[in-house]
Amino acid sequence: MAEAYVLQNCATGRVFEDSGWLLSDPRYTGHSLIRALYHKKQLHYSDHDKGIYRFADWMPVNRILKDSAAPVTYKSEGLASHLGLKNLYITFSGYWPERGAFMKTCSFKETEAYSVCAHIPEGEKRTMVVASAGNTARAFAKVCSENKIPLLLFVPYDNLDTLWFDKEPDPCVQLVCSPPGTDYFDAIELSNTICENTNRYFAEGGAKNIARRDGMGTTVLSATTFIGRIPDYYFQAVGSGTGVIAAWEANKRLIGDGRFGNHLMRLVASQNAPFLPIYEAWKTSGREMKVMEAREAREKFACIKARVLSNRKPPYGVPGGLYDALVDSGGTMDYATNEELDQAMDLFIRSEGIDIHPAAAVATASLIKNVKQGHMDTSSVIMLNITGGGEERFRKENALWYLKPTDHASLLSA
Repeated sequence: MAEAYVLQNCATGRVFEDSGWLLSDPRYTGHSLIRALYHKKQLHYSDHDKGIYRFADWMPVNRILKDSAAPVTYKSEGLASHLGLKNLYITFSGYWPERGAFMKTCSFKETEAYSVCAHIPEGEKRTMVVASAGNTARAFAKVCSENKIPLLLFVPYDNLDTLWFDKEPDPCVQLVCSPPGTDYFDAIELSNTICENTNRYFAEGGAKNIARRDGMGTTVLSATTFIGRIPDYYFQAVGSGTGVIAAWEANKRLIGDGRFGNHLMRLVASQNAPFLPIYEAWKTSGREMKVMEAREAREKFACIKARVLSNRKPPYGVPGGLYDALVDSGGTMDYATNEELDQAMDLFIRSEGIDIHPAAAVATASLIKNVKQGHMDTSSVIMLNITGGGEERFRKENALWYLKPTDHASLLSA
């Protein structure tokens, strides 16, 4: 509910009310993220039957949608033993019924979709527009289809194979593809043309949307409430870095709660080489990030296995963005090659018993590298955010439908 929180400009500190679907401070002409400040300082989280909405105290939701699933945290035995770690906790977002994980899109992007869609103001008649590299589109399509929320997706043509579902999506969900050979940024640019040329659509907003970030932050809420304390280290793969920003924001709220510790997790974010715009900025130029040229981005995008990690214009240097999160937490950027990714995927399924997405394998590979290099004490409390898994199993157990693209020009002329 809007009365449950106020908004804050990360650049100026100005606090103001949420008038509906704000993606920025309406009185500020510069670039800055805004964040939600919740009036309820202590989180009530015991009702597991509510799915992800067990964390609704710290989500800007106006309603509860059906069939949501929360991330699941457990203490690792297999991978922890292999790496010699005493306190490795895995937060799993995906499909793994034996662990209580029931995300049917097999991705933590469901945490975003259930939060954002429940944040849409009552009576909204326009169609929401979402640009995605794949997993986000699948999650939003599922949630919008099941709740009859009009949605227009923009996804690179080469990522069409990611848009699978266990049942045919409702016609309220439509898809437009950027041409073959294009990347995620091209899909974003194409989506912007729709929102700029007609008032029948509104942009979901990506990292600017407080609901997206606070939905993703439920991974940290899952881990901390399970462990009983804030972790010491946090590992996640990033394309935009929005999930790591969300983890940082959730961490701050947990400090304010008072029951889980007063420290910030050291954030370790990883990319898939050779697509490394954030890693290279962090290592060479601080807050300023060189925007990758389109040709270079498309060439490098074609080389990586974790294709969802391919945002060439992420919220890195903006106030409240990834750079601030890394600096504040004493964190760092890392990377994994395709070979390291493959090895991590194989190790995870052998040691933990479930398949994981390539992006999650990037985070796992980064954890392995940091342990081998002696960057952490083996008794440190470590959270490994497995952002997608169980897909191979789910696809084997279910007949699948694939979403087909519609004509872009017809949307503008309709």
